[in-house]
Formats: sequence, structure tokens, C-alpha cells
Amino acid sequence: MSNKTEKTEPVVDERYAVLQDLANRVSRSTVAVIDTVVQRGGFKGEELSTIGQLRDQAIEAIQLVEQLQQGE
Repeated sequence: MSNKTEKTEPVVDERYAVLQDLANRVSRSTVAVIDTVVQRGGFKGEELSTIGQLRDQAIEAIQLVEQLQQGE
């Protein structure tokens, strides 16, 4: 059974790294899209709080990924 566990651990670590990279790229793209659309005046006033929350969440995800990368 220990061989099975040893084979599973690298897969989990690899998936974690892939997820971390994906979350970072998606979050950075989200911020870039939001900033671009805002500059073009593409949101209605009533949408701004939701868009701002989404942007804040993306920034938080970026910061978490950066903290994880610094810890490695």
C-alpha cells in the first residue's frame, strides 16, 4: 500500500501546482479585462459594486498565489 501512496503524492502535488498556476493566470486576466472594460465605460452603475468585488477577489487570489510561491 505504501507504493500506492507514494505514487499518489506527486500527482497531488502536480495538480496543486497546476491549480495554483491556473488560478494565478485566471485572476490576472480577470483584473486586466475588468480594468479594460472600466476604462471603456462598459459597465452600468448598478454593476460596479459586483465588478469591484470580483476584481478584489481576483487580486486576493493573486496575492495568495504569490505568498505560496514565496514559501516554496
